[in-house]
Amino acid sequence: MEERGILETLKELSIGFVAYSPLGRGFLSGQIKSIDDLPENDFRRAIPRFQGTQFDKNIELVKAIEAMSEAKGVTSSQLALAWILSKGILPIPGTKRRKYLEQNVAATAITLTQADLAQLESIVPLGTNTGAPYDEFSMGLID
Repeated sequence: MEERGILETLKELSIGFVAYSPLGRGFLSGQIKSIDDLPENDFRRAIPRFQGTQFDKNIELVKAIEAMSEAKGVTSSQLALAWILSKGILPIPGTKRRKYLEQNVAATAITLTQADLAQLESIVPLGTNTGAPYDEFSMGLID
């Protein structure tokens, strides 16, 4: 969305943007360290960003975000949500437990400095390949 200039256009037109799956289908929760952390029948196993070397690359990105979140005293999920909110985007994270709902809501109170934003942007620069969000067939249905 950012690369294509869509967010800038939406801001100019005063149109909101809602981010679906803002925690990377669970990557940014910090709960996924290995593909074996997903159940055998989990649909994410068929998604390119959860496969092979791309999975390993994404785990490295998550580790860097986790290190930053630990230094700030927040969870990686909270940091990710605060980052999204700082861009004027409304995230809708999936939440199965009240504990995580409360953590997600607490992200709204996190203030990120320009240095924080620069650090996040250096961890995951615009254009970073994190793998396709869907399999090839499903990607063909998007655009």
